[in-house]
Amino acid sequence: MTFKTFVKFIRSAIRLMINRVFIFGVSIFIQLVVLIVVIWKFNDYFVYFYTICAVLSAAVVLWLINNTHTNPSYKMAWIIPIMIFPIFGGLFYLLFAGNKITPHERKKMNMLSVTTAELLREGGADILREVGNISPYAGAQCSYLTNHIKYPAYKNTDVRYFPVGDELFEPYLAELERAEKFIFIEYFIIQSGKFWDSVLDILKRKAASGVDVRVIYDDFGCCMTLPNKYYETLEKYGIKAESFNRVKPILSIRVNNRDHRKITVIDGAVGFTGGINLADEYINAVVKHGHWKDTAIMLRGDAVWSLTVMFLSMWDYLVNPEPGVDYRAYRPVHTGITPSSGYVQPFTDSPLDYEIVGETVYMNMITRAKKYVYITTPYLIIDNEMNTALINAAKCGIDVRIITPFDGDKWYVQAVTRAHYRSLIENGVKIYEYTPGFIHAKSYVCDDEYAVVGTINMDYRSLYLHFENAVWMYRCDCIADIKRDFEETMSKSKLITPETDRRLAYGQSLLRAVLRVFAPLM
Repeated sequence: MTFKTFVKFIRSAIRLMINRVFIFGVSIFIQLVVLIVVIWKFNDYFVYFYTICAVLSAAVVLWLINNTHTNPSYKMAWIIPIMIFPIFGGLFYLLFAGNKITPHERKKMNMLSVTTAELLREGGADILREVGNISPYAGAQCSYLTNHIKYPAYKNTDVRYFPVGDELFEPYLAELERAEKFIFIEYFIIQSGKFWDSVLDILKRKAASGVDVRVIYDDFGCCMTLPNKYYETLEKYGIKAESFNRVKPILSIRVNNRDHRKITVIDGAVGFTGGINLADEYINAVVKHGHWKDTAIMLRGDAVWSLTVMFLSMWDYLVNPEPGVDYRAYRPVHTGITPSSGYVQPFTDSPLDYEIVGETVYMNMITRAKKYVYITTPYLIIDNEMNTALINAAKCGIDVRIITPFDGDKWYVQAVTRAHYRSLIENGVKIYEYTPGFIHAKSYVCDDEYAVVGTINMDYRSLYLHFENAVWMYRCDCIADIKRDFEETMSKSKLITPETDRRLAYGQSLLRAVLRVFAPLM
């Protein structure tokens, strides 16, 4: 080893040791060791300890079986290890499973939900009737989101679709430069590089000029990409910032719920959402898992109000709001004048209300499709209900096609995704893998009339555990763009035949079976 190589190795080791993920992991490991040592030291009382833990595990299993709010696949993924390891199984479930927030936080979240419903009530009923008169199928979907989720549909909204992050980059910066009143940014991942550094430069200048700039990032999502307490750095630039569910180096009961949303709102008139985070791989400025294929949409007009309320609700959940603050001050006065080609309905999905909004919207599109359903997703880790819906649609003659990545970002998640291929393919669902690289887009398009673009993956974490958001569209001009993009992406993808699937699965049957059982925990 040369001196230069040795120095490089030492620097890498130092960077690793000061990384907060490494520190967090070491801390958790030490706590687990201490817990095991304590149990071992009290081995004279092992019989009593074992009995208590076994009773606890049995109680947890009974609770899981009888809990109607928990997905059966998730129940099974926990029941098996609890039964195999009764000493730690029940305890680990109580520590790491479910949606754990304090009663105070739940009360606060419920109050914000009431406020959100009040703010978004205006005009929703009229547009709902209008959509229902055009199509009972569209009306049913619109009714679900309007009446039960409290996020209404809008007209007077222009929608622009971006088929890849490279095309989003310049328009996104241009809209930020036009901000005069406020900029709200909420993302799962932010990472220093061409994309974020360009954005940050604008945010610093806008904050200095008096624009209200606020940033929310998920602390877990940014563990490997941002320094600890990065919000303090942003605050030095005059940017108000908060991190969601801050990661702490302790055995925590609050590790599951993450803020996976991607929202940008500019002056309440322009909004962005989709799968794209503020990191360089999303605009292909760096190569990570091959070509990175992702999608986003830009809204201009009335529907941006829902994105604004989403952000402010999360902000008030993280920060105690000042008394008397009125959300309506962030709503532009020039609403209702943007030309619109269809109906636009942004919505959010919370893991705390036991309402599986994302899966319900997806299922409604699949079960009510008349001609086709085209799906783009990075992960195909679906439960029995979704699997059955896709198969039934294909059996009824609906053209069901799904594009997944050829180059997955996690080998074990890719293995679970492929484990779902066989039953779908054998029943008429066409599955393609995007050969240039990684698909991160979460897009649905159906019958040339409906589409969804957002943050909601087809996996358990997105559908049940994360805060998510998306936009449902009906008869918008951009739906043709979404379909065209799917077809172009499909032309670059490889069709998975039964023979191809057998080759992919060669020697992995047992691994796939095991990973599929525990997929809800990934």
